[in-house]
Amino acid sequence: MLDRIAQGDLRAFEALYRTYHPRLSRFILNIIRQRSLVEEVLNDTMLVIWNRPGSYNGTSKPSTWIFAIAYRKALKALKRVDEPLEDEQARKRPSAEASPEQQLGERQTQEVLMQAISELSPDHRAVVDLAYFHEAGYREIAEIMNCPVDTVKTRMFHARRHLRGKLAGDLADWL
Repeated sequence: MLDRIAQGDLRAFEALYRTYHPRLSRFILNIIRQRSLVEEVLNDTMLVIWNRPGSYNGTSKPSTWIFAIAYRKALKALKRVDEPLEDEQARKRPSAEASPEQQLGERQTQEVLMQAISELSPDHRAVVDLAYFHEAGYREIAEIMNCPVDTVKTRMFHARRHLRGKLAGDLADWL
């Protein structure tokens, strides 16, 4: 059959493909363990057989030669695919996620902070919001609010003073 394929006999190649398709598919799947790549590797294997049937030298059974090609193609496919590696140490490391207690504390802190900010005048709220939540500089805030930079600084000073008075303990420390 390989001699006929070497002569360009498409029917011989189709017969070989139908004969080896199920066996090679299982073999390749067992190596690469990714169903999505099986057909690609199988087709790459068959392409080698079609393009270079003369490379079969007869020292082994044709099936041995075909499976050897499939094996090499499967290994190449594995090298191309980034498979996630299991992190053995993951269970030993502390979680980056906040604990339920931390989440509750953060939510309560945010509620207290937002309540204190809501008591500011609209201009003071805008300055605080732009500076802390949008990371805008004083020049940018002045441009947005269409006022001098010194006015922005004064508004920030008064807003912080008001917030320090409203926020107890640790929250006042970061203002």
